[in-house]
Amino acid sequence: MANFAKSRVPQFSVDVYQNEYLPEGGRDVNAIVTVTSTGGGTSGAAALLTGAGASPAHIPAGQQPGVPNAAVVIMVDCSGSMEYPPTKMRNAREATAAAVDTLRDGVDFAVVGGTHQAKDIYPGNGRLATASAVTRAQAKEALSKLNAGGGTAISTWLRLADQLLAESDAPIRHGILLTDGRNEHESPRHLLNALEACAGRFTCDARGVGTDWDVKEVTGIASALLGTADIVADPRGLAADFTQMMENAMGKEVADVALRLWTPVGVEIKFVKQVAPVVEDLTGRRTEAGPRAGDYPTGSWGDESRDYHVCVRVPEAGIGQEMLAARVSLVLPDPSGGTPQTLSQGLVRAVWTDDMVASTSINPQVAHYTGQAELAQVIQQGLNARKSGDFDGATAKLGRAVQLAAASGNADTAKLLSKVVDVVDATTGTVRLKAKVAEADEMTLETRSTKTVRVKK
Repeated sequence: MANFAKSRVPQFSVDVYQNEYLPEGGRDVNAIVTVTSTGGGTSGAAALLTGAGASPAHIPAGQQPGVPNAAVVIMVDCSGSMEYPPTKMRNAREATAAAVDTLRDGVDFAVVGGTHQAKDIYPGNGRLATASAVTRAQAKEALSKLNAGGGTAISTWLRLADQLLAESDAPIRHGILLTDGRNEHESPRHLLNALEACAGRFTCDARGVGTDWDVKEVTGIASALLGTADIVADPRGLAADFTQMMENAMGKEVADVALRLWTPVGVEIKFVKQVAPVVEDLTGRRTEAGPRAGDYPTGSWGDESRDYHVCVRVPEAGIGQEMLAARVSLVLPDPSGGTPQTLSQGLVRAVWTDDMVASTSINPQVAHYTGQAELAQVIQQGLNARKSGDFDGATAKLGRAVQLAAASGNADTAKLLSKVVDVVDATTGTVRLKAKVAEADEMTLETRSTKTVRVKK
């Protein structure tokens, strides 16, 4: 029966793309690590238990009898600004109701109303409800009574969500957060402290509706909690966006997967970044995992593929020598504190050669994602320069962004850039800043600047 149970859990594979050849004196080794999980499905415990004789020991954590696979808390901004225009609050209620409708039977869930304090809207009393036709209807009835009024203190929303999710034994713990304004009724330190407390305890997707919220606040929440961030400029688009977010959350099957990097003596780790589907620097999130090994969090997985850029610096060596520069593994912690399970692994190598053609060739995947990381960086720099009145600097940075987007085939980002600059020549990055830019267009570009396109295999 062990094989039957494992077939319900995603199977992970690790592929390493690199140019392993270094010139004499060369020390920096770059590799793109593609991690793919397949075959997880979303049917949960019910399907697992149809096998005659299946025992809890053979069933993944959180898919044992009576244990939900996922728990979700939806945090809805109910501050006074949500009443302007009045349709915004109505759209938020409808979007949350649509998300509730997307919950699978058996999933633990709750709805939190957020102002300058967090309120447990449904089911109340610090509990979670179990999704069913009855509880979904009750939740939507409670949502219909939501009204706007009060300030905004997002740390209280997150801390209440954390308390509620802690009540569940589900391995997949997820939050969805919607705000329309700035976090004005508490200090930035309060929000930062809450994010540090919640990191690793649940993932969270964050959405800003309208144009009166702060992009760095919303993207910072999603980044800290390994979720997605986006803008919904028109509140009428909330229902579709919330439904998609919930469907993605329901598709997750394995939580707390870590990218483990082991390096030999003398090897220095320069950085570890996720580069697809978005750029996310994981270098500072390392937790030690034994001699010369460290874990980098990747969050929850369903059927999907992500790319990571690993760069290490190796000791100098002579021509003809070779070494293992790093071993990359996907590991799953043991809930009981035992030895983590290795899901898959790949090797990063270094070989010193006097063949100049071999040692100066740049691997296509490495080149592509180096460009994508630069693209995200120059967009941020260009928009910051524009806001500060440095129009020459903004033109140069956003021109470089147009050039990179065109070269990599990132059509979505190129389209967003065209709403901020007039493109004279995309190949050379020659642009002119637009005199007038819609606030929603500028915020959309900033929010989505870290989204990347996969390398053309």
